[in-house]
Amino acid sequence: MNVQGTIGRPAAYGPRRDPHMNLPTEEPAAARSPRQKLNRTRKLHLIPEALARSHMAERAREAESQRAADQLALANRLERRSARLQRRAERASRRARRALAQAVLS
Repeated sequence: MNVQGTIGRPAAYGPRRDPHMNLPTEEPAAARSPRQKLNRTRKLHLIPEALARSHMAERAREAESQRAADQLALANRLERRSARLQRRAERASRRARRALAQAVLS
């Protein structure tokens, strides 16, 4: 393995900071309290969690929408089937009445 550093002091991953770079001028390092730095770090660490949470919420909304669409399609199919069976029953009823009328008249 070609890893820099030692077991006690492993090398940091990610881009290296240039020590000659200046800090932002709007907020000097001395003005920032450790608490603010900690909160900022915590917020940065929570960004992937927030992204995952919003992604899962979007997926849940999508799934709910798909379920509603599936239920609507099923309702339409059942309505068409019901109408078809109703027409079939009405035709059978008319045939039975006609057969009964012919049997009575003969």
